[in-house]
Amino acid sequence: MIATLAWKSLRNRGATAALTIVSIALAVFLLLGVERIRQESRESFAAAVSGTDLIVGARSSPVHLLLSAVFHLGNATNNVQWTSYRAIAQRPEVAWTIPLSLGDSHRGYRVLGTTADYYEHLRYGRDRRLAFAQGRAPQNDREAAVGAEVAGTLGYKAGDRIVIAHGAGEVSFMQHEQHPFTVAGVLERTGTPADRTVHVSLQGLDAVHAEAAIDEDPIAAALREDPDGATAPEPRAITAFLVGLKSRSAALGVQRLANEYAGEPLTAILPGVALQEVWEITGAVERTLFAVSALVVLVGLSGMLVALLTSLGERRREMAILRSVGARPLQVFALILGESAFLTAAGIVLGVAVLHAFLAAGQGWLESRLGLFVVVGWPSPHEAMLVGIVAVSGLLIGLLPAFRAYRMSLADGLTMRL
Repeated sequence: MIATLAWKSLRNRGATAALTIVSIALAVFLLLGVERIRQESRESFAAAVSGTDLIVGARSSPVHLLLSAVFHLGNATNNVQWTSYRAIAQRPEVAWTIPLSLGDSHRGYRVLGTTADYYEHLRYGRDRRLAFAQGRAPQNDREAAVGAEVAGTLGYKAGDRIVIAHGAGEVSFMQHEQHPFTVAGVLERTGTPADRTVHVSLQGLDAVHAEAAIDEDPIAAALREDPDGATAPEPRAITAFLVGLKSRSAALGVQRLANEYAGEPLTAILPGVALQEVWEITGAVERTLFAVSALVVLVGLSGMLVALLTSLGERRREMAILRSVGARPLQVFALILGESAFLTAAGIVLGVAVLHAFLAAGQGWLESRLGLFVVVGWPSPHEAMLVGIVAVSGLLIGLLPAFRAYRMSLADGLTMRL
């Protein structure tokens, strides 16, 4: 009875009710949207280093090493000597290593020099391996594998030829045209920095620089050769390397060994610990965004409060008629509170529906542009808690107009007011 009456009452004030529902829906959409993007951004960052126990690079801060080596943000402070890499890679605690060499680019995308171990041991997400949408992994120093975003943006496919350039900027002034690469394969989309990377072999990258050195400085090129006159098969230095251990319990021991390595100053970091430092740095921004979203929700619920209080002045006669036909004060109270509950529930449902529609439509764009693989599914427990808080807040706000209607007397509605 009360629910039916509340529904009919809101239908009579359809425009005001619709605007109130839309304002609450937009507030819920923003609140849950910010929370979903925050959660997925953290998971996307963590997914890029899934299965990696240590990251080792030249002496620098853990956050800088993580961002430069894994996410290709910024540049490394120095290189790691190949002999130092081999000394740690050959430790009995180490199961596998992936050397990484950065510093070149291709039309705004980073070029990564690595080995076959990259495709064999690198994991992302929930222990997922890299796979190829087209072709295969590079097998010699003249082949390259491009990420999904590189291929999609630049229109590359297996068999195309590309030329890389020195430096990591958008505009390159030194093209390595003397050593072009053939695209051997296109990686499947991962939602990680691999999508935005051109992958070549360490030998290929070294050959590029060797040929450039021959053109620019024959003496420097001679120094790169071994005593027999052949180009050295191993690079002199790399940017950093990823380490997988036979046992996670050995992580702290190997980390300490690398940090105290006598050959050169190195930094070894635990990816999870370094990511926590990143979240601490960005925590203030996250809290600010959440506070803004919470204020928007408060504004939306306040709009509902204003609408209900304003309507009470116009509905005094309606309340009085209800009382005159036998409605009790508590029933009038329940009527107004029911309207508040309906408006809040409708706003929440509409907001969640709009959010899921937006995520479903923009999933590809978020993945290709921001590297965020957003799962469209049921709200997480934390999101459900936020929705519950909004629902309870809507009921609490509805108590004020409901209490005012409760106190309205029969005479107040029937007496002529001049």
